[in-house]
Amino acid sequence: MHKPILYQSIIIFLSFMFLAFTGMKNNEINHETKPGSKLKNSINDIVVKDMNGKEIKLSDYNGKVLLIVNVASKCGFTPQYEGLENIYKKYKDRGFEILAFPCNDFGHQEPGTNEEIQKFCKSKYDVTFKLFNKIKVLGDQKCPLYARLTDNGVTGKSDIGWNFEKFLIDRNGKIIARFKSKITPESKELISAIEKELAE
Repeated sequence: MHKPILYQSIIIFLSFMFLAFTGMKNNEINHETKPGSKLKNSINDIVVKDMNGKEIKLSDYNGKVLLIVNVASKCGFTPQYEGLENIYKKYKDRGFEILAFPCNDFGHQEPGTNEEIQKFCKSKYDVTFKLFNKIKVLGDQKCPLYARLTDNGVTGKSDIGWNFEKFLIDRNGKIIARFKSKITPESKELISAIEKELAE
């Protein structure tokens, strides 16, 4: 007589337990990817493409201190290529790398193809650090790397303001600092930060 009620109670109890367990798992997943978590402050899970279209895992750079820069060939800050090359030559033997990402999002100041960009950088500034595939750093097509760099628990949530913004990454792939375009590669502020990380 009471069996239907008993069965119904058991079903309700099991359903409740299932929903509670599912909710707990979802909370765990959200916790792992929320702003300020280890994943959000690291670039290790991101894959980028070089100028030849080859995929490169940024985790492959673990052990190196990185400076990531969005670059352009026809910008008032373009002469910073010279300073970037200078600091690269100065610190590369100590485990320092510069990753440059051409971008046409600001004033259409990087209209060229990858081949044209490479040719310009080599002939004008004798650039020897790594140039990557042309990307977008703004809007719906923002590449995953810049989505991370502009939304994390270290440097905050704000879009790139112009060409030649710089992000410093430590040897473990963690985002350390952000420097606006006007901060030149050879400025005391940036050099001090680089040397501090290289000493770690």
